[in-house]
Amino acid sequence: LEKFVLGKEYKGYNVTIPYKEAIIQYLDELDKSAQEIGAVNTVVNKNGKLIGYNTDVFGMDYAMQRAGIVLKNKVVLVLGSGGTSKTATALAKEKGAKKVLILSRNGDINYQNYIDNKDVQVIINTTPVGMYPSNYDCKIDLDSFPLLEGVFDAVYNPNLTYLTCLAKKKGIKYSNGLPMLVAQAKGAMQLFLEKEVSNHIIENVLSVLEKQTLNIVLVGMSGVGKSTIAKVLAKTLGRDLVDTDQWIEQKTGRDIPTIFAENGEEYFRELESDVLKEVGVLTGKVIATGGGVVTKESNYFPLKQNGLIFFIERNLDNASRKGRPLATSLDAVKELFKKRKPMYQAFADYTILNDKGIEDAVKEILSIYENFSN
Repeated sequence: LEKFVLGKEYKGYNVTIPYKEAIIQYLDELDKSAQEIGAVNTVVNKNGKLIGYNTDVFGMDYAMQRAGIVLKNKVVLVLGSGGTSKTATALAKEKGAKKVLILSRNGDINYQNYIDNKDVQVIINTTPVGMYPSNYDCKIDLDSFPLLEGVFDAVYNPNLTYLTCLAKKKGIKYSNGLPMLVAQAKGAMQLFLEKEVSNHIIENVLSVLEKQTLNIVLVGMSGVGKSTIAKVLAKTLGRDLVDTDQWIEQKTGRDIPTIFAENGEEYFRELESDVLKEVGVLTGKVIATGGGVVTKESNYFPLKQNGLIFFIERNLDNASRKGRPLATSLDAVKELFKKRKPMYQAFADYTILNDKGIEDAVKEILSIYENFSN
């Protein structure tokens, strides 16, 4: 770090974990914000003089306002004690929080006793817990906070962390760290170029990044056209197509009907869940799922963490039953759909009717996708 900084090779750069505090000792000057926070995320080399700034405060403030998370007069719990934690603490105090609590592994408030703080209203995660590849990590239980109304997670890979997924399910306002990342970069850009830049650039960049990384996930009954729609979408967007049933067949060397016949549905569902964990961490794909994927609630997070989920619905009189182990008759299919429809709706962000033809369904999905914003 010392060699890099004192070499002064660059006119400016961003600083991320774990260097936001360690870099300070090598800088010539700190601006007021960086000095008060005790962390630097942006360095500008002005004629050989290294000046440290903190644009993370602006970035976090922007992200939380965007999500409608209010800090004024709130009890705020900050997870972590590093440089980003200092940013969160400074922002909360600046916004007039009633109380700011710091949770750390060895602090007075830790993962063993945090549940004593029932009055917490906003949680800010500044740790890497839940970041890829540890997507399923979450060290706190949101049920412990009956007054909770906002969750901000500085992690942005995956798009929806396990922590923010829990908040989403509870109807609590939430945000990942991507708006903060882009907004702090806008602040750094102004310092590098020495000119004001409109906040519109933040939303423009966010839109591009979300479209590049979000998977398009299709759920629905077998035979309603998911695979065909997925193929057309993948070709139109120039994306890889992932068919979870095909993944299962490739992994096992057997087709789906054979697996059902030889091992039963429960065994198949376990295979399916394992595949979803592999598929869900991918980004920028088109994913077609099996008809029963929604029967296990635990399958929601793997699909949603990086995905925009579409429920494909169709008149079942027109649905294909070929090669479908559970589609023994049309009446059986309709009865199964009646049971599963609420599950599909619970998983999905949008419902698409595929009764007019594949082309219309694809157009509707693409229209939603093109105009989507988190």
